[in-house]
Amino acid sequence: MKFKKQIFGFMDMLRFKKLVPNRREALASGPDTPLPKEYRTNQQAERLHPGYMEVELTKIRPLAAGMKEFTFRRVDSSAFPFFRAGQYVSLQAKIGDSLVSRPYSIVSSPRDALAGRLVLGIEDAGFFSSYMCSQAKEGDRFHMTEPAGEFHYETLRDSKKIVCIAGGSGITPFMSMASAMLDGTEEYEMTLFYGARDRQHIAYQGELDAMAEKGLKVIYVLSDEKSAEQADGYEKGFVTRALLEKYTDVRGVTFFLCGPAAMYQFVLDELKPLELPVKAVHKDASCCQDREIAGPRTFSLTVRMRDKVFEIKAKENETLLTAMERAGLNAPNKCRAGGCGFCHSKWIKGEFVIAEDRDGRREADKKFGFIHPCVTYPAGDMEIEVPAAY
Repeated sequence: MKFKKQIFGFMDMLRFKKLVPNRREALASGPDTPLPKEYRTNQQAERLHPGYMEVELTKIRPLAAGMKEFTFRRVDSSAFPFFRAGQYVSLQAKIGDSLVSRPYSIVSSPRDALAGRLVLGIEDAGFFSSYMCSQAKEGDRFHMTEPAGEFHYETLRDSKKIVCIAGGSGITPFMSMASAMLDGTEEYEMTLFYGARDRQHIAYQGELDAMAEKGLKVIYVLSDEKSAEQADGYEKGFVTRALLEKYTDVRGVTFFLCGPAAMYQFVLDELKPLELPVKAVHKDASCCQDREIAGPRTFSLTVRMRDKVFEIKAKENETLLTAMERAGLNAPNKCRAGGCGFCHSKWIKGEFVIAEDRDGRREADKKFGFIHPCVTYPAGDMEIEVPAAY
């Protein structure tokens, strides 16, 4: 078979022969200016996703019965990363021999973050939260994760009108969402139902009343003040479907719920007859709690972290993450609910149990032996490989 020579192929060969000398000439004629050590793209990425931040507590003030507000500034930078209203950060501190952290919804607005201010509202309940409310003081420093979480408004998914239902300290993410609506960061119409035991347990009432004058619709619902005299100007009882229908069109909105598990179950039961689509109701995730086990056993947990091996004790009713924190190990975590995957670790051997409805692993993780320690309990002696947080 004969092939006909193509003139264009010949020209390509000539260009190829001149490729190296042309490249040398271009390099020789270029400036000898050193390459930059930092690129603007990387600098912007660092501002948006700093990973862990070092922060200082600048102000503490009481909010309501059993609840305080904490204001922070960054020590390692001038501003916090911009976030979506409704997201959370995880706060970490050394308490005795334990290195403990907990996630808290952000109260302040995304615009406040750019001004170097981030606010959390913390209820005095639980080991770390009680420490914050009773022992933390202005000037204390902490490590804090960058903002994260899926509990926020999404334009393509959610209705223009949203109904937010808060129970107790669950008001915190809605303070940020209300601020974002009023300052134009987010575009939605927000109706807020705030359930509390009594008026002494309502946090941010002054701020909410001021927001109501600017366009936020707020309905306070008190469960323990039964008489008309005690609850004048407030709704009484619980957030029922009838109460929701009294103030809004329940079929044309997206619901956001934040509060205790009992509130979630009650509200979901109230909404069930409406047969709303799954995407119409969002719940803020809560931390995985201890298992209820009478006389829990204690097992041996081997933790491989970087080039070190630790032998610690792990209780049957506590998560692997809690065991590592108790031993002072710097294990990564954010949501403590099994969803974010930040604590993603390699299982090596041993039996374990995953909390019911908390297994947020991908199928590949299950296949290749990865677990989320924040929702995994030991069922015998175990060995795992865990990345260090920082």
